Amino acid sequence: FNGDLKVRIGEAVGLQPTRWSLRHSLFRKGYQLLDPYVTVSVDQVRVGQTSTKQKTNKPTYNEEFSATVTDGHEIELSVFHDTPIGYDDFVANCTLHFHDLLRSAGPSDSFEGW
Repeated sequence: FNGDLKVRIGEAVGLQPTRWSLRHSLFRKGYQLLDPYVTVSVDQVRVGQTSTKQKTNKPTYNEEFSATVTDGHEIELSVFHDTPIGYDDFVANCTLHFHDLLRSAGPSDSFEGW
């Protein structure tokens, strides 16, 4: 893919805490809320990051990111739990290949979906 990329992160639903994020919880079997944020990467190069939403497993972002892409192959969306100390905890990710997105877009020059 060559061109301008515009990504809008709307929301995430059904996020579950990882075992690692529960390591400091007193209630390991209880319900724990995350402090999630989403990163946007093209071919393993970060092009954007949302703000962190506090204490939620259903964050709403409505944030947009733009990048110029040259010979791009894939876009990755990753969700992390923001931790106060050490590395942030990985929660989930999704990788989309540009050729799959463009194939499903049809004759237009853009793709809109989730």
